[in-house]
Amino acid sequence: MAGENPPMIALNSDGSYTRNISFPSSHPTPDKDSDTPVLSKDVIINYINKTSVRIHIPKETVISMETPLKKLPLIVYFHGGGFVLMSAASTIVHDFCDRLAADLPAVVVSVDYRLAPENRLPAAYDDALEVLLWIKSAQDPWLTNYADVSNCYMMGTSAGANIAYHAGVRVSHRLHELESLKIKGLILHHVYFGGEERTLSEIQLAEAGQLTLATCDFMWGLSLPVDASREHEYCNPMAGGGMDDISRIKEVGWRVMVIGCSGDLLIDRQREFAKTLELKGVENKCLFEEGGDHGIECFDKSKAKDLFKWISSFMSTNET
Repeated sequence: MAGENPPMIALNSDGSYTRNISFPSSHPTPDKDSDTPVLSKDVIINYINKTSVRIHIPKETVISMETPLKKLPLIVYFHGGGFVLMSAASTIVHDFCDRLAADLPAVVVSVDYRLAPENRLPAAYDDALEVLLWIKSAQDPWLTNYADVSNCYMMGTSAGANIAYHAGVRVSHRLHELESLKIKGLILHHVYFGGEERTLSEIQLAEAGQLTLATCDFMWGLSLPVDASREHEYCNPMAGGGMDDISRIKEVGWRVMVIGCSGDLLIDRQREFAKTLELKGVENKCLFEEGGDHGIECFDKSKAKDLFKWISSFMSTNET
């Protein structure tokens, strides 16, 4: 029932945590002679915080265009997992970013941020900002040769979409520091928001999908600042100073894409957020499919194909 702690992570007597659920991981494939259509490699960002990125790039881009006539758009991607689970190396994340890079096509920088509860929010937002500041001056040849840093989007799935939004708000106040890195929009895929008062979809779909209400409650308890309620703006972007944050998105002229489905218990919160964007005058594109489940495009390749078409159209519309 809602409110019970799922046994996915346990507190040890020494204060450390053990994750009782594991996800298969994939190694990067940087070798141009490999049989994969997308190349990938890992780059350390912060040795102390143990953060890194995995860069994904279509292999044909590297092989056919040593100096491309037109560089590819850049997507900075944040994985899901309730702020607590998974990494950029998790196979489900790696494969999704491979397909994203190939289908758009684009250069995808997948961020391996610090996880809660060892590092509660806003640690993940801090890591996202650090990556953006790294990209703007990075000398990595995959970025300098093939990525159009003036055509950048921040994207995330579930908790990663929450990071894309809140980190986007943060960086919107520091755009002068990004120099040639130009963010054009946010792509929020099944964004992970919450709140104290239950929505109708949370009640009706509490145990219907892979993401349950009990899991949401548990994850927020692990990831929010100590003693913070689910009315904290990290969880509920319409609470506290959150409305000012939404206004800030309008001020910098970013467009926002909100993607969800009716089978996700968070759909009511996603629709409310999209409506608030509209009321605040933020130009946005909303795509809410019937049925489905939370993050379904990460598991269903046919659904992912449709998603990538929508994203490509959104990005093309945003070109100036």
